[in-house]
Formats: sequence, structure tokens, C-alpha cells
Amino acid sequence: MKRIDIGIGDLNISKDSDTVLKTYALGSCVAIVIYEPIHRIAGMVHVALPDSGINKAKSESKPGYFVDTGVPLLLDMMSKSGALKNKLIIKLIGGASVLDDKGTFDIGKRNYLAAKKILWKYGLGAIAEDVGGSISRTVAITTDDGELTISNARKTWRI
Repeated sequence: MKRIDIGIGDLNISKDSDTVLKTYALGSCVAIVIYEPIHRIAGMVHVALPDSGINKAKSESKPGYFVDTGVPLLLDMMSKSGALKNKLIIKLIGGASVLDDKGTFDIGKRNYLAAKKILWKYGLGAIAEDVGGSISRTVAITTDDGELTISNARKTWRI
């Protein structure tokens, strides 16, 4: 099976069968994972911050780093590959409070809420979420069936 790794601020799609899109160690970051089952197209973006307004240069060089630039780009990539908007299955993973026990910055929650807001702007919503808490998550989705697996050091589960 071919694996495409998605790093922090990266995004990618695949419609090649027998491919896995995978991202590692989601703490406060959020993975927005999209699957279109008719054409078997999987997409993922690993966002680190909610708003690109804090660093325009970075948003231009690495749009996947921010929710407000990464999600629209991912949706555009999916559409250009033939994905049907009314068939998109969207899942959100991450947004934990890691290394911020007192919730001072609350980046995880802010990323999660920004993702929900931008999806809503496009008339979309997530059908499943595994967000919050204080654990880091690794996420993988397969292109052939859209199976999404989440894991950490202790266990593996699906949503």
C-alpha cells in the first residue's frame, strides 16, 4: 500500500486505489479529512493555526498551515479532481489541549471552531469528530474505502 504523509501545514489528495493519507501527532492541530465515495477521492489537511492574518507570507507559501486558507484549498483540490460536493464525507480530528493545561491559548479549540466555521461557510459539516482532550492523535484514511483510523501510543480506533 502506498502512503502519503501529510506534515504540519501540508495537504494532499489521492484517488489512486491502495493509497493511505496519513498525518502524525495531532496535538492542538486539526486534521480535516474529506472522502468522496463515488470517485474514491481522499483528502487531508493538517492545520496548525486558525487564521492566516497573523502571517500572510506563511499563508502564501504554506496555505495548509492555517484553517482559513487550507480548507478552501483542499476543497478546491477535491473539486478539481472530480469530487461531488454533495457526496463529501468530512471528519475532524485533533484540537487537543496539549502543553496548555490552563487553556491560556486554547489553540486546539480555536482550530476546531475555525474548521467548523469555514466548513459551514461552504454549506458543509463534519459527520464525525474526535477532538479535544489532552491526547495526541495519528490519523490515516484509505482511498479505496474511506476507512479512517485514529491511533495514539495506547490504542487504535475508528470514527
